[in-house]
Amino acid sequence: MQVPEKTRRTPRQSRSEATVEAILEAAFQLLEQGGVEALTTNHIAERAGVSVGTLYQYFGGKQAILAALAHRKAEAARDRIADLVIARPELGAVRLIVRTLATAFEGAPDTRRALLDALLLDEGEAVMARHHQSFFAAIAGKAALGFDLSPEAGFVLTHAVVGLLRAATVEQDLALDPQRLEDELVRLMEGYISALAAAKNAPR
Repeated sequence: MQVPEKTRRTPRQSRSEATVEAILEAAFQLLEQGGVEALTTNHIAERAGVSVGTLYQYFGGKQAILAALAHRKAEAARDRIADLVIARPELGAVRLIVRTLATAFEGAPDTRRALLDALLLDEGEAVMARHHQSFFAAIAGKAALGFDLSPEAGFVLTHAVVGLLRAATVEQDLALDPQRLEDELVRLMEGYISALAAAKNAPR
């Protein structure tokens, strides 16, 4: 049984929010244990301690739960990075930013891939544009960057690491070492930011 979208509740009350949290946490735990193929709304409801009917009052099904979980983790990572950029707009913060992006979807590789797939299936490539715009809106006028942040530079900064991390998640056969990959991504970003700073300070 599925409840039409227009009649589904929105989690406005604390009890509703707690129910949604329990459902999302249950989905994550089950995803870690058995992968997306073993994930069902019945199992999620049982683990969350709610009825299947209650689950469908908030979500249209398994895919909607995965998308909500992915969105929540992506938004939390975006907000943490915005805070980092505002508080520490120096090269020393690059590693923390890369690490935050790399661990935005924590868990086993299959879990991370399932959440990324759910995010892209829900919004397609538009999800990147939305997070890109929200991130720069959050730091506008608050971050004392040492370089000129043109739309093009902003595009490279927000998409380069995310794109490479997505590729690493998909191309698991490469067996990339997470620490070495982080080192290379930090090298990439620090080099690019240093080049932007040098361009700003170059004689005209």
